[in-house]
Amino acid sequence: MEYSLGWLVALLCIHQCIALAHNSVVSGYQIGVGRADCTGPPVEIAFMGYAQLSQKGEGIHLRQFARAFIIDDGQKRVVFVSVDAGMIGNAVKRAVLQQLTKEFGSIYHRDNVLISGTHTHSSPGGFLTHLLYDLPCLGFIKETFNALVIGIAKSISRAHKSMTDGRLFISETEILDVNINRSPSAYLNNPEEERSRYKYDVDKTLTQVRFVTSSGRIMGAINWYPVHPTSMNNTNKLISSDNMGYAAVLLEQEYNPGSLVGQGEFVGAFAAANLGDVSPNIMGPKCQFTGESCDVLTSSCPANAGQCFASGPGSNIFESTKIIGTRIYEGASRLLHQQSGEEIVGEVNYIHQFVNMTQMKLKHFNPKTKTVEEVRGCFPAMGYSFAAGTTDGPGAFDFHQGTTTDNPLWNAVRDLLAEPTKDDIKCHHPKPILLATGRAKFPYEWQPKIVATQLLQIGDVVFVAAPGEFTTMSGRRLRNAVRNVALQTYEKDVKVIICGLSNMYTSYVATPEEYTSQRYEGASTLFGPHTLTLYADQFVKLFLSMKGEEKIDPGPEPPHLEDKSLLTLQTGVLYDGHPYGHDFGTLKVQPKAHYVPGDTVRVVFIAANPRNNLLHEDTFLRVERRDEARNVWTTVATDANWETLFRWTRTSMILGLSDVEILWEIPLGATPGTYRISHTGFYQYIFGGKFPYNGTSQAFAVDQEG
Repeated sequence: MEYSLGWLVALLCIHQCIALAHNSVVSGYQIGVGRADCTGPPVEIAFMGYAQLSQKGEGIHLRQFARAFIIDDGQKRVVFVSVDAGMIGNAVKRAVLQQLTKEFGSIYHRDNVLISGTHTHSSPGGFLTHLLYDLPCLGFIKETFNALVIGIAKSISRAHKSMTDGRLFISETEILDVNINRSPSAYLNNPEEERSRYKYDVDKTLTQVRFVTSSGRIMGAINWYPVHPTSMNNTNKLISSDNMGYAAVLLEQEYNPGSLVGQGEFVGAFAAANLGDVSPNIMGPKCQFTGESCDVLTSSCPANAGQCFASGPGSNIFESTKIIGTRIYEGASRLLHQQSGEEIVGEVNYIHQFVNMTQMKLKHFNPKTKTVEEVRGCFPAMGYSFAAGTTDGPGAFDFHQGTTTDNPLWNAVRDLLAEPTKDDIKCHHPKPILLATGRAKFPYEWQPKIVATQLLQIGDVVFVAAPGEFTTMSGRRLRNAVRNVALQTYEKDVKVIICGLSNMYTSYVATPEEYTSQRYEGASTLFGPHTLTLYADQFVKLFLSMKGEEKIDPGPEPPHLEDKSLLTLQTGVLYDGHPYGHDFGTLKVQPKAHYVPGDTVRVVFIAANPRNNLLHEDTFLRVERRDEARNVWTTVATDANWETLFRWTRTSMILGLSDVEILWEIPLGATPGTYRISHTGFYQYIFGGKFPYNGTSQAFAVDQEG
């Protein structure tokens, strides 16, 4: 059948009219979105993720942001926050709620606020309060902790103040060439019948919840996609929100035209899902020096071949981050442009409970033995393969993934710190225990025993606050468990979204079958081989209680470790100095007179330590263009932009001297004209007090391309 041009025009008009009418109906929801800067100390603090003390910050490539979303049906309200951070700690959430209580009273509380970390490995650590997680960062870092708390609370406050009538829509799209399974041998331990239900050994679906005002304006979007933000590997020393953060920057720049990064009304988050065994380094693992393939089971290399590293798809970590982030962004942008999907309608609800995982027991049918057996949670412990690291970031010493036997020497070292009981060893089998963290008490708790579990419900969509890194199959089983109980009990299908690394961190959750291979994910599964089974049972119970409007016991309160004298070996800034005759902000390297798009401008300033003031909602650098018509300088880029780089270097420890290097890669299509680069900071006076300074480069011209 063929249509004339007139028919096509008529159909387009009808389609647009229906779309406008569809988007203009007032929903039963009040919705709000907000964003705030939560960048931690950019220098001298070790990053959280790769557990390498040598990976200390030297500056900023991309700032960290918290992005908050509020949904209210007139009866109940829920909040989801995605944060450019490695994960979220219970102490951080508790402090955020204390801030919100001061401003809003009892509106926001533990039960209805869900905070999720994106899991970037390129942000400052030292905020989880448990010793094992903070120790690689030299202990608790108050600067990092406060930056997260203030930024998250501010993002929720802004979302609260933006609330308006609106509607929610959920849609999905498949994105390929972004992620691979970094432990395929462990994944293959899962039953063949189960694996045959899925096309890939990682999930490749991006799920989006779109926030639309009653007038039809797209207010924001949450996008969940399972991939580790580890395109920036453990050689990186610049704060970065990595691939997921870059995707957020791109989406927000598209929908906030003319606004600087981190500004504008539209808020777009890219949040963590079941990313436990999922890598963005899609070229796969290779031996460092020879380029040959690593051993599949152990991720090890022959002698003198170097470590086993995964990389790609770019030629370096910056290019790989950009490619992966762009591909994820393009999928999300495509969904927003299509404005497709199902509308979310129905009640808003929530439920929260703390559980002591070491006391959890249940009867479980073992499909392998065809018998019902009692399974339980073990005291926390980390296996030998934990020390091996992953192909995204190999560990230290001569540890290998897939280790199921122990070593008397390492056991002796382990026992000096904390000795596991015979029951611990039996409970964790086949994991050989390298660190009996559940038995360690000095100077305080090493890893959590009491865990936060939480569900949020918006209509037929359920958010599962996963307190750790669930592997691909663990996430699938957890989704299916909640979905199946909804179908069986209420004869209603629900869409279940795994919100990874939420509320508190308990390392990894592998399936019992994956656990037996003791790859990194299994060795880091904290409560033993049945950790997933216990979590799935707990979330099913929560769902039934929430749907039945039952009042539940809030559970045992986790220890308030932040109230203790937490270990910290990180020194503060004592003083800053500058060379005689040259003040802070003086240019050491000026830009050239002329550049074209694609060139990189480099300037160097005499500077002070950026830890003196983190300049939240501000910037350490500005790229400014001269507006000749108005005779003013206009900021076109800051330290939150992809094309800028801010690096700090200590030039004399004794004299307190330091430099700041600023790079600006001129974007293709940059407006020709006159530009300059400025730097702002604060210096610590030797006799006390912090004082501002600034410096500005000489002007330079950006000419037409080519």
